[in-house]
Amino acid sequence: MDLLVGTALLRPYVFAFLALFIAAGVLDLGWRRTLGFTAGVWPVALVAEFSSTRTGFPFGLYEYTGLTRGRELFIADVPFVDSLSFVFLAYAAYCLARTALAGRAAPRWLMAITAGVLMMALDVVIDPLAVRGDRWFLGPLFAYEKPGVYFGVPLSNFAGWVIVGAVGVGLFLTLVENDTGRRVWPGVALYYAVLGFNLTMTLQIGELLLAVIGATIHAVVALSVWSIHRKPGAVVRPQSRGIERL
Repeated sequence: MDLLVGTALLRPYVFAFLALFIAAGVLDLGWRRTLGFTAGVWPVALVAEFSSTRTGFPFGLYEYTGLTRGRELFIADVPFVDSLSFVFLAYAAYCLARTALAGRAAPRWLMAITAGVLMMALDVVIDPLAVRGDRWFLGPLFAYEKPGVYFGVPLSNFAGWVIVGAVGVGLFLTLVENDTGRRVWPGVALYYAVLGFNLTMTLQIGELLLAVIGATIHAVVALSVWSIHRKPGAVVRPQSRGIERL
């Protein structure tokens, strides 16, 4: 119990985003499918983190410093909240993917891959900021064995995020009979809240170039989502597994 309290106190922003995910998920999918989404994404993220810290797949080889051990909950040498964070990140990306593909008879595999790519787009800011954790309140949480070319992050990390997002969302879509939701906008708001927080912290530690690159990439992402959403798609029939316009 002390570790759970310590975890919440150490990473309050994560639990704030988690609370927003729960609220958005219930409004959108209902309790059962929100739990189903968590059950689909979290184990995939945990396995990916466990594997990467030992084999380098899929994110690239890195290790946790262990400086927060005893202050927060670890599962298989991975901080619990790190793997749990993928749940709200994947859900936010899934909502943005649904916005882009609304009104189209999109197969579930396409929805899953789109969500994975959009989740990875968040990481163009998240991980470069995280490896600089010693310069803000996150602290030096982890380090890559070999710093990568993108602000110290290896390109394999971004491929890993696409894989985890696509597999996790794909597993959820496979498990549920009805993949349509009621309200997509709270999840989209969550996506941009996460982005805004990370860009703010990036500016706060003086990484102007990273912030500009991240903001530019997401301006392109937002314009692309809007453009795809505006283009007429195939008519979605009642028996189709497509996504309704929300």
